[in-house]
Amino acid sequence: MAEVTVVFADLTGSTGVFESLGNVKATQAITRLTQWIAEVCETFGGHVVKYLGDGVLIVFSGNNNAIEAVTELQRVHRERIRKWPEQLKMRLQIGMARGEIIEQDGDCFGDAVNVASRLSDLSGPDQILATDVVIEQCSPDSLVRFRCLGALDIRGRSETCVVYRIEWQPEVASESFTVAANLTQSSSARATQSPAIIELSGLDAKATFTSSEMPIFLGRDHEAQFIVQDPRVSRRHARIDWRHDKFCIVDVSSYGTWVRFSDSTTAVALRRQECILPIEGTIALGAPFEDFTVPTIRFKFVDHLGH
Repeated sequence: MAEVTVVFADLTGSTGVFESLGNVKATQAITRLTQWIAEVCETFGGHVVKYLGDGVLIVFSGNNNAIEAVTELQRVHRERIRKWPEQLKMRLQIGMARGEIIEQDGDCFGDAVNVASRLSDLSGPDQILATDVVIEQCSPDSLVRFRCLGALDIRGRSETCVVYRIEWQPEVASESFTVAANLTQSSSARATQSPAIIELSGLDAKATFTSSEMPIFLGRDHEAQFIVQDPRVSRRHARIDWRHDKFCIVDVSSYGTWVRFSDSTTAVALRRQECILPIEGTIALGAPFEDFTVPTIRFKFVDHLGH
């Protein structure tokens, strides 16, 4: 079986559209948008497998074609809805994975299908999440930019999956992005370094922790290293680890954790998942950033003590 790149493209916010327009008009609007998604993907060589209500499942034989298609979808759709009333805006969230699949009776099956579907669920509005295989198979001259979010647990899968966020917005600074690389260092190199530090600050607290103190917990529990008193925050809500010279946040809560990087307006939603923390940004505990009452924690990563 030949490898393909699997794309799940879903529309978010359809509930508000049904409330505003009613069932008939909302269904017509969603249908037009999903048909447009299919047409764009077909233009880039994609094969539409099926429609999924407010989403579309597409496969591409060419990996670069798939990346070009999804970035084009996000760029055009953002401009399309820019002046729409807020309650009618349906944003795109996209998941991508590459691997062998089996197509049968108008559907397709395989690990890549399951992973792409899950990444679509995990991505936020305006986001594209892709597996490391998709990124590694980018053409050397590709202009795609991406950020590694670390190894995520995928429901129904025994092994974690290294996930990247494709940054398609032209206005985001390019120097903050990563390329695929070996994150490990030799033991001798690590031994000569001072501990790295992370600064956390919330409404009522501020603290600094070194990598040698990891793991630490954020939560309501009085034994948590960083306490946040809010009913939406679990007793032990999230854990920060130090792995491969990176700080990682792991959601262990009931209601979820959201991470927003300093150079982005969108957030990564974590539900029993994890991601690498970049240099600085904000963490929301128990509710997304759209809720202005949500408890938030600012974080700042300093390479090593004294730097």
